[in-house]
Amino acid sequence: MKKLLFFTFLALLIQSNFLIAQTKKELPPNSTFAPIDVFQLEYVSNPEISADGSRIFFVRNFKDIMTDRNRSNIWISDFNGTEIYPLTTGAQNDFSPRLSPTENKLLYVSNKDGKPQMYLRWLDNGSEFKLTNLTHSPSNLSWSPDGKSIAFLMSVPFKTKPLVQLPSKPDGAKWEIPPKYIDQMKFKSDGAGFLKNERKQLFVLSVDGGTPRQLTFGDYEVNGTPEWTTTGGSILITSNRNTNREMDPANSEIYEVNLNSGKISALTKRHGPDSNPKISPDGKSIAYLGNDENYDGYQVTRLYVMNRTGKSPKCVSCNFDRDIENINWSKNGLGIYFQYNDKGNTKIALLNLNGKVTDLAKNIGGLSIGRPYSGGQYSVAKNGKFAYTHSTPDHPADLATGDTKSKKVNRLTSLNDDLFSYKKLGNVEEIWFESSFDKRKIQGWICKPPNFNPTKKYPLILEIHGGPFANYGDRFSAEVQLFAAAGYVVLYTNPRGSTSYGKEFGNLIHHNYPSQDYDDLMSGVDAVIQKGYIDENNLMVTGGSGGGVLTSWIVGKTDRFRAAVVAKPVINWYSFVLYADGPAFFYKYWFPGKPWDYTEHYMKRSPISLVGNVKTPTMLLTGEQDYRTPMGESEQYYAALKLNNVETALVRIQGAGHGIAAKPSNLMAKIVYILGWFERYKK
Repeated sequence: MKKLLFFTFLALLIQSNFLIAQTKKELPPNSTFAPIDVFQLEYVSNPEISADGSRIFFVRNFKDIMTDRNRSNIWISDFNGTEIYPLTTGAQNDFSPRLSPTENKLLYVSNKDGKPQMYLRWLDNGSEFKLTNLTHSPSNLSWSPDGKSIAFLMSVPFKTKPLVQLPSKPDGAKWEIPPKYIDQMKFKSDGAGFLKNERKQLFVLSVDGGTPRQLTFGDYEVNGTPEWTTTGGSILITSNRNTNREMDPANSEIYEVNLNSGKISALTKRHGPDSNPKISPDGKSIAYLGNDENYDGYQVTRLYVMNRTGKSPKCVSCNFDRDIENINWSKNGLGIYFQYNDKGNTKIALLNLNGKVTDLAKNIGGLSIGRPYSGGQYSVAKNGKFAYTHSTPDHPADLATGDTKSKKVNRLTSLNDDLFSYKKLGNVEEIWFESSFDKRKIQGWICKPPNFNPTKKYPLILEIHGGPFANYGDRFSAEVQLFAAAGYVVLYTNPRGSTSYGKEFGNLIHHNYPSQDYDDLMSGVDAVIQKGYIDENNLMVTGGSGGGVLTSWIVGKTDRFRAAVVAKPVINWYSFVLYADGPAFFYKYWFPGKPWDYTEHYMKRSPISLVGNVKTPTMLLTGEQDYRTPMGESEQYYAALKLNNVETALVRIQGAGHGIAAKPSNLMAKIVYILGWFERYKK
């Protein structure tokens, strides 16, 4: 499975001299986690458990150092993990395993023949065939109850009448590429670039193959996984088909698509996002997620149940102040499984229809290799057994199982033990401290260098999460571990505005970001300094996206840090709202109105307003193809720092969007440049 060949020249090039010098003094040779080891990391995703809980299909993700690509194959395990083996192999991407209702066939998507297509495998004899030859990639696969059909989503070109008809060029003539005519509000998206004139639509395909049948049409997008009704005569989907959808992108509804007539009927109608429908086992109720729209920056996602026709909706989780995700009905229809984030930890729980919550497992996550963000996936069997992705600070996601009845959990895999058996990681400990602003309790984590000695003084890196409505937690992070391996103590926290602490905490920065989150972060630094092992003359700060906003805000407010790396930031909220990939979203949720109506408010919250105060050596680092926090934001700040004679540099990560770590080499480059800048200015 491992694709790594350790080329000495490459290792020396990436690790850099300062990293080697830092670790030689304290650790035996080759025992420190190094940037090149990113290519060794593996993790589990997409667990799919059988109805009786006896088998679990999952995706094993790994990296190919020769192509700089993330790869994945499908594996199978019994419930106890005594027998685990691959179903697919090769340097390709196999994903989205879906077990048929009869459980004798496995559907999955693979790009083994180039473009992603659906494949069907018979589990009793291993036979399989290529089910589709589609022009676009299929996604969100869903079996019909009788196992004879498959619903899925696929992008379809949406034709519009051109504004003009250009003259045809003569044979053999070489003209410039024709102009790109744009009249949509959202015409670009991070990770996809400039959007093609396509819409994601619902299709149904016979399990025997053939031509898929398209069920939805028009200038609308279908989102989420299609949900079959119990009779198989209709499919529930999520879509925003409202006339004002360009200016109100979050106002989605749940629709029923009748397979015989093709009729599409709305089952919800309130103003706000409604999504993720799940039909009850008896077919009489629908559970779904959503919230009443009030334009808060952070709105808690609630669980609702309505009857089959869309009548009598009831909020089941309104007394539970956490976001509900990934819902599944229990076999008896009396409860709903879900996952949620609480104080930086992701959990699986069962919610009965009266709103009572029973926790079943914690430490779900590990899908974000770079930084310790929330995430994770689970799958539940009819008998209450479940499988999930399990992560703690010392390992990315492994496969684990649990049982609702016994409430026992069991980790089945240890995919990275071969690496971490000789590569030492830093220990991570939780910390709570009071904010200097209002004495509010703030949670954070400290990662110490391997072979930590409390009598020594260590440089500190404050690493700030993005979002801002997101959370860090007690999960694995390659970036944090590599900072620690270079000899730094790393502090990462969840300042006000972070999720997993409820609606009130998240909205402390509503129309007020950045603000007192700065005080929270500085209080965290002070709390770690009080422990006695931090060199106060060597404080560093970095963060990406929303963390980049706060890093640039910090150096505009204080000179206490020796150096800063501002990654993929927003520097000027006015330009960001009009230039990023979601103009119809940001202005109405993060600000009181449009930029020209609230110019003073926008500038008051923009780090560019504080640039005249900056004396800290500050590096900018952003992906060339970032459409979320565009390169122009970093360029503005770089130019301003240069004009003010502040030591600065601009690092443009090639081939990267907002998710810089999408390619392993870019993740390594990000880490090495950050450490290189800090080493340059370390006293």
